[in-house]
Amino acid sequence: MQDLPPLAQWLHLDWMLVVLAGWLISGVVGVFSLRRFALVSRVLFPVGGLLGLALFGIALDAAFVTPEVAVLPLGLPGLPFHFRLDGLSAYFVMVIGGASAGVSIFAAGYFRKGEGTPPGLLCLEYHIFLASMVGVVLADDAYSFMVMWETMALSSFFLVTANHRIAEVRSAGLLYIVMAHIGAIAVLLCFGVLQANTGDYTFANMRAQTLTPFWASIGFLLAMLGFGAKAGILPLHVWLPEAHPAAPSPVSALMSGVMLNTAIYGLLRVSLDLLGQHLWWWGGLMLIVGLATALFGVVFASVQSDMKRLLAYSSIENMGLLFAGMGLTLIFSAYHMKALAALALTAALYHVASHAVFKSLLFLGTGSVLHATSERSLGKLGGLIRTMPWVGWLMLLGVLTSAGLPPFGGFVSEWLLLQSFLFTPGLPVPLLTMLIPVVAALIALVAALAGYTMVKFFGIIFLGQPREEKLAQAHDAGYLERAGMVWLAIGCVALGLLPTQFIRLIDPVTQQLVGSGLADRVAAHGWLLAPISVKQASYGPVFFLLGILGSFALAFLLVRKFYHGRLRRSLPWACGFPWSTARMQDSAEGFGQPIRQIFEPFFQMQRELPTPFDRQPRYRVTVEDHFWRWIYLPIIELAGYLGRLFGLIQQGRISVYLLYSFVTLVVTLLVVMP
Repeated sequence: MQDLPPLAQWLHLDWMLVVLAGWLISGVVGVFSLRRFALVSRVLFPVGGLLGLALFGIALDAAFVTPEVAVLPLGLPGLPFHFRLDGLSAYFVMVIGGASAGVSIFAAGYFRKGEGTPPGLLCLEYHIFLASMVGVVLADDAYSFMVMWETMALSSFFLVTANHRIAEVRSAGLLYIVMAHIGAIAVLLCFGVLQANTGDYTFANMRAQTLTPFWASIGFLLAMLGFGAKAGILPLHVWLPEAHPAAPSPVSALMSGVMLNTAIYGLLRVSLDLLGQHLWWWGGLMLIVGLATALFGVVFASVQSDMKRLLAYSSIENMGLLFAGMGLTLIFSAYHMKALAALALTAALYHVASHAVFKSLLFLGTGSVLHATSERSLGKLGGLIRTMPWVGWLMLLGVLTSAGLPPFGGFVSEWLLLQSFLFTPGLPVPLLTMLIPVVAALIALVAALAGYTMVKFFGIIFLGQPREEKLAQAHDAGYLERAGMVWLAIGCVALGLLPTQFIRLIDPVTQQLVGSGLADRVAAHGWLLAPISVKQASYGPVFFLLGILGSFALAFLLVRKFYHGRLRRSLPWACGFPWSTARMQDSAEGFGQPIRQIFEPFFQMQRELPTPFDRQPRYRVTVEDHFWRWIYLPIIELAGYLGRLFGLIQQGRISVYLLYSFVTLVVTLLVVMP
């Protein structure tokens, strides 16, 4: 047996595999401690969080190294696992490790006894899920990629159905696993096209193939279908609003903030790395689908009254923005506009990291609210910032980041995306030249609606008066939950205040995929972020923050000098009515009513109107998805009809089954014999 090299000579990839082994060992220990809740929650989950932090540090150090490869004898004979660490995979490993560290620490304080699945089994599923996501990013052949992809799907399915005693949870899990396997079939067919009938399914062989435009387009469309199903792109989005509310909040955070990004990774790997050519209409298609998805997601998010469904639709919106950014990257790459392709790709990758931290933070916050109040409906919450100040203020940072406000990470990524649209020169295709400004305007609309949605989300939950008496007994999050949320909140602030430094981490990825980067250009302007030039557009987050702090300081000094001691407390003005109550506040439904009216064609609405004879009149509006009725219900009905049709042959009599076998044998002989 060959001696192992000393630890000092281990590659970054070696250390990453050690972290994956640590996660798996934590899960196995959980199985042997199936109901030892204290061990699972106070030891195994914190250890998983520390391993995620270590993975983040290793990937951060590996961002600028040359590619590292490893062949592991873990597969079938002749089909070992090929792993590869390059700039693209290192970046996504960094995002996975950073986000999972905060989620795992939060989970240590979140999970309770008796929540469906035993704690030890939940620990196994959770850490297999983490390890499989990293395995997807590191895989360097179709076989290991699909094994990791399916492991990720199955482990997340068991996590979604953790509380499997509830029928709605089982239904959501079934929908999720069906959509996941539809996507997996498309990804598998894509790899079959890319290997070009050579029988070699390594990614290195796929890069070496020169496909005709027809087969390259087939491979791209299959990749877009397969990875789009995992990302929740229109019309393959229906599983997100069902699975996210069903899953425990830490699982929802990982699925939305981390797992969806693996689909973005897969599409980037196929379209910009494995496929040697880029056609402009690929980018145009991604641009249109991404924009439609973003607008659809934000409109539906704005009218939701369920906390987790609102965040699920918000994730659909953010995936749409990422697809729009990748589509623009493909368009620029097709016309060899490397600098602009690097700008669009940088915006997309920046949004990957930003979405991972702020969406994980928001889902974790909703979990704390759910545990403290046992309510998920916005219409039964309110005023929680008084009893849950830690959760309220930390979620405010996530809300501001999600709304795309400076000086937080969400603003930087969306600002860069808009720059890539606004400073686009004339493209050779007139249709694209006309389409780009329209898309830029619609992206600005999506950003505005996202801000509107986040105002509703935070305001209804934390501001105003409590809408239920029991909210007065709500308790703040525990110290482990706070620690996990603080880590993610630091990420939101750091991504907003250090954009030029973070772009240096993205630069190796853009250099690898499009042959250009922004790091040298933005570094020349110091603390000012100027992706094109200072004369055209620049943004200084530190100066912006200093301006905000200076304004607050000036206001404080003026109030202290001229109005000190003149404070008068009274009830808020209520149109002259002095006896204001919680029922007079704007509700979640009322907040979303203007959006329902403006975008009514988007919705399938059912109204329940009161009658004059009702003792307790009520008015209810149910908002549903057109795609569910147009596409999925007919498919479900067809599957049910075919099932009943084939069920007719099951007579329950052995003589009938023998007759079936005899007829089949006779038909086979007639077909195969000359």
